[in-house]
Amino acid sequence: MAVRKFKPTTPGQRHKIIGVFKGTITATTPEKSLTVGKRSTGGRNAAGHLTTRYRGGGHKRKLRLIDFKRVKDGVPAVVKSIEYDPNRSARIALLYYTDGEKAYMVAPNGLEVGQTVVSGPDAAPEVGNCLPLAKIPVGTLIHCIELRPGQGASMARSAGTFAQLTSREGDYAIIKLPSGETRKILLACKATIGVVGNSDHALEQSGKAGRSRWLGRRPHNRGVVMNPVDHPMGGGEGRQSGGHPRSRTGLYAKGLKTRAPKKASSKYIIERRKK
Repeated sequence: MAVRKFKPTTPGQRHKIIGVFKGTITATTPEKSLTVGKRSTGGRNAAGHLTTRYRGGGHKRKLRLIDFKRVKDGVPAVVKSIEYDPNRSARIALLYYTDGEKAYMVAPNGLEVGQTVVSGPDAAPEVGNCLPLAKIPVGTLIHCIELRPGQGASMARSAGTFAQLTSREGDYAIIKLPSGETRKILLACKATIGVVGNSDHALEQSGKAGRSRWLGRRPHNRGVVMNPVDHPMGGGEGRQSGGHPRSRTGLYAKGLKTRAPKKASSKYIIERRKK
């Protein structure tokens, strides 16, 4: 995956860096049987009242139905195409199973069209294959990790991310997550081998405010420019620093731990994420 830089012919082009589709995307239209319409709320609730600010507009999208569970154990599938998905930073791969079914999966680095992938405890630990953590060699880089058996992948799904299986302890695998957190996950949970593709997504720069509008993000005004009635950081004669950074509801924005101290899953966390 590469990125494309632009000459500063206009202010919007000056800092613009976008991903290159040529050579990485092999199909321009999604599989019709695996797409559904996606409704846009514009930040409004069922009564039409604005409940989430700074949302609205944006390009129309279609949802691609991604198979995060990989439940077809032992059935090989051939990668038919690598496609763009507007709903996530990663690329997706269209799979044709040998029994005639089709599915989408998150495409890892190194996955190629024509490659065969398989899911299940008997699968080889190769890129694109999905295995239970009990069957994955220690030290392997993995992604699309389940938190509970059969729940479907919930961790390490965005572009360029990966976790590492560091060891096993009883019924649990010790996983180092992309955030730096080290935690226990049941050995029965599945994960996919490899690193999520499109790792150059982190290098992209929009270059102009209009690209945020294309994504459905409207202008976001700062708290320090509001009045005290609207925001805890508002008000003051002249320009003020705003005091301690905090949210509109008064919750400190930097440094305050918001995780519930008695959360049930805390016992599975061995080391908290790095700041």
